[in-house]
Amino acid sequence: MSIKCLIIDDEPSSQQVLKKYINNINFLELISVCNNANQAIEELKINSNIDLLFLDINMPLISGLTFYKSLQNPPKVIFTTAYSDYAIDGFELNATDYLLKPFSFDRFLTAVNKLDIKKNKIAINDFIIIKSNKVLHKVLPNNIIFIEASGDYVKVHLEKECIVTNMTFTNFIESLPTNLFIRTHKSYAINLDVIKSISGNQIITDNHKIPIGQKYKASFFEFLEKTSKSSVIS
Repeated sequence: MSIKCLIIDDEPSSQQVLKKYINNINFLELISVCNNANQAIEELKINSNIDLLFLDINMPLISGLTFYKSLQNPPKVIFTTAYSDYAIDGFELNATDYLLKPFSFDRFLTAVNKLDIKKNKIAINDFIIIKSNKVLHKVLPNNIIFIEASGDYVKVHLEKECIVTNMTFTNFIESLPTNLFIRTHKSYAINLDVIKSISGNQIITDNHKIPIGQKYKASFFEFLEKTSKSSVIS
C-alpha cells in the first residue's frame, strides 16, 4: 500500500530534488508535479485519492498557504520553502512537517516518517525507514529495543542487529511513536515494552541496562505511570 503524493512547486530544481527523494522511498508514489496552485486544483479534481502534498509556500499568484486553506478536505501536507518566517503559519494548519530549503534526504525522511495516513484501517506508517550507509532499512518500531546517541550518529538497537544512522538524536525520536518510546537520558530512549525491571538509575531489559539521567527521571516515571495499566508502586 502506497502514499500517493503530489508535488506543488514552481522551481524546477526543487521539483527534481523532491522527485529523487520520493523515488527512494518505496511506500511513496508520485502521482503528478504541479507548477502552481491552479494546476494543483485541477489535479486534485482528477485524483481525489491524493494522500500527501509536498507544497511550496512562496509561489506566484496564489501562495501555498492560501491554496491549502481553501481546500475543504485537504490531504496531509509537508510544506517546503526557502523562508523560515512561514514556519508558524504552516504548523497552525496542522502540517505534518515544515522543510526549509535546501533540505537533505535525512531531513526529508524524518518528515515522511511522521506520517499517520490510514487506508482501510491499515496504518501505512506501521514501519519507519532508516538510512544507513546508503542502504534503506525497513524497521517496525516495536522491534526497536532502544536508541542511543553516539556523536553525530544514532545507534538503533534491535534484537539481533544495531543500525547506525547519520541523524540527530532528537529528529530520530520525533519519528517514533510517542506512546511507545520515552527518553531516559540525554543519549538514550527506550521502548516501554522491553522494560523488565528498574533498579536505581538503571532500566533492565533482557540483555541491556539503560541509564536513567537525573534530568529525565521524573518525566520518565510520570510517563510510565500514565501509560501503564496499573499504578507504579514506589
